[in-house]
Amino acid sequence: MSEQRIVLGDNQYGKAECRLVRVTRDSPVHTLADLNVTSQLRGDFEAAHTEGDNGRVVATDTQKNTVYAFAREHGVVSPEAFLLRLAAHFTELDWVTGGRWSAEQYAWDRIVTGDGPHDHAFVRNGRSTRTALVHVDEDGTTVLAGLRDCTVLKTTGSEFHGFPRDRFTTLADTDDRVLSTSVTAWWRYADADPARDHDALHASVEALLLATFAEVHSLALQQTVHAMGRAVLEAHPEIVEIRISCPNKHHFLVDLGPFGLDNPGEVFFAADRPYGLIEASLTREGQPPAPAAWASVTGFC
Repeated sequence: MSEQRIVLGDNQYGKAECRLVRVTRDSPVHTLADLNVTSQLRGDFEAAHTEGDNGRVVATDTQKNTVYAFAREHGVVSPEAFLLRLAAHFTELDWVTGGRWSAEQYAWDRIVTGDGPHDHAFVRNGRSTRTALVHVDEDGTTVLAGLRDCTVLKTTGSEFHGFPRDRFTTLADTDDRVLSTSVTAWWRYADADPARDHDALHASVEALLLATFAEVHSLALQQTVHAMGRAVLEAHPEIVEIRISCPNKHHFLVDLGPFGLDNPGEVFFAADRPYGLIEASLTREGQPPAPAAWASVTGFC
């Protein structure tokens, strides 16, 4: 048997989870951007792996410092615009052929006092975490935006029945149930326009997802997920694809009969596991896919 040569496969490296807080003080009313930024470079780094030659290795410490320096020099208009600037900077190097730059953004609201919203005091908003990703390779630049940890619940307006039954089926049909999930969504823009108002678009998409969840009379979580994604694509032509992942946060009616009490849909046990997991992607017909960019976002179909 001939000896097979061992070759280096796909690789990347960078600085993960650079915690960045940028305060803008150009007026008495301060603004705050709170990000967790990761930079990963791809390119001709074979010599570093095979020979320990670091001649083309931009130190991960340098990547971290660039994140903070760019925050000072350019500000943080939006996480997407900030990542695009980092990507453009690092890919100016001849041997850096692409990479992956991602961010989570944590929201802060102004504390409201008797005089109204405070100029420089904030409270953390835990409704959801904003996400963004810029992927660069030989095919170009792809911008993904998203959100996670967006927990929602409706106390009625949800059914589930008509599913197949066999000897292992114990779930009863229902025409009225609590529906709850924690929404994770990613959407892909048609291009990498750095002048796009990513903040306004993100706010609009989040509002559409929430409103659709609330308004659709759900016959299945799958139906709700599809309606949420469709609402986003119908409202925003600049978005060409959206992927949504929704774990079903089950709420089971508690049997209070042993205590001589009825339970007309008022007392529930909130189970954290196991849970149904519903995922779907919606794409504009005829749009070219972006498999390499999506491969960077784990946990999706």
